[in-house]
Amino acid sequence: MKEYLKYLKGDPVIWIITILLMGFSLVTVYSFVPILVKIEGGSPIQYLGKHLLYVVIAFFTMFFIHRTDSKYIGQLAKFSYYVAILILLFTMFFGTQVNDAGRWIKIPFIGLTFQSSDFAKLALIVYLSRLLVKKKEKFNDWKEGVLPVVLPIIVICFLILKDNFSTAAMLFMLSFAMLFIGRMPYGKLFTMMGAGIGLVVLVISLHKAAPQLNILPRYDTWVSRYNSKVDESSADILKNAQANNAKLAIHNGSILGQGVGDGKLKEFIPEAYADFYYSSFVEEFGLMSAIFLILMYMILLLRIIRIALKTDDLFQTYVCMGIGIHLLTQASINMLVCTGIFPVTGQNMPFLAMGGSALIMACASIGIVQSFAYNLQKRKIELSETNFQAANAS
Repeated sequence: MKEYLKYLKGDPVIWIITILLMGFSLVTVYSFVPILVKIEGGSPIQYLGKHLLYVVIAFFTMFFIHRTDSKYIGQLAKFSYYVAILILLFTMFFGTQVNDAGRWIKIPFIGLTFQSSDFAKLALIVYLSRLLVKKKEKFNDWKEGVLPVVLPIIVICFLILKDNFSTAAMLFMLSFAMLFIGRMPYGKLFTMMGAGIGLVVLVISLHKAAPQLNILPRYDTWVSRYNSKVDESSADILKNAQANNAKLAIHNGSILGQGVGDGKLKEFIPEAYADFYYSSFVEEFGLMSAIFLILMYMILLLRIIRIALKTDDLFQTYVCMGIGIHLLTQASINMLVCTGIFPVTGQNMPFLAMGGSALIMACASIGIVQSFAYNLQKRKIELSETNFQAANAS
């Protein structure tokens, strides 16, 4: 292992966890796709091959970014943000429909799809980090300091909201967590949060007042999911079947699980390989493995925070904190949905669930963190060499 890690710069623990999760995803995707085979045809080997292609692309994306000079990440922040806006606009008008939601762009010639919001999330985290550094002395001024930081959040979240409320809400809260870390005054934070909630209420009111405009095409789905969670006794059994089966799968997993490939309820959960990944995982691998998986994500977050606190570049600190919180939040939501604590949403498990764009952008995030960690290593080596030369000169 040490022989191969010498080519991977940065934090070795993050490398080990990320590669282990990605490797393990090949096993679970092959095991969890029977329901997809029933619905769309094909074979488990076919879906495994497609996922393996995404894993390879994701790994080399992560490797390339981590060997890139960290200064270029800040320089490309604004460009990435505007590219994200263009991609989201393109998706809004020309996106491919999957599960009644137009969140995907179909890549020509190769037949693969890409979820535009995955790129937009990372682009916003990086651009927001740059703005927090640039405007930190002007946070008491609404026009010069606050609005230039908040408007990019509103734009991205609004463009995502139409077809993906859960992602928009998660990104909105993540952005405000970053504003809090960036020491924006509490009064302005609460004012903006209230304004953001008011804006969502306004959009919903417009949708209900003029349903022919179809401003929020998935509004009825969101309401149905919320009502099913609030009042489970009156929920439609068929519509709520996947959530109920997810909880039964966790119960069926018990302490040690049913064994790889031996889960039964995964065949009745439409998104067993993605949105309900955690329930399928617990059914086959058990409670002990589930606890170990949670521990892996916690260690990953702590190592990312460690890098954030070690760097003397405030931009890098904010980016690392944003990425760490985002990855853990996404994993936590998947677990909370599967256990029935949260209403059904579309958040999958980072590095594990089947899904190309989510995996690639999660690895791109780790690549950025490792680029910062590599930069820290180089500075440490340079400092040691300088001290050694100074000691010899004296």
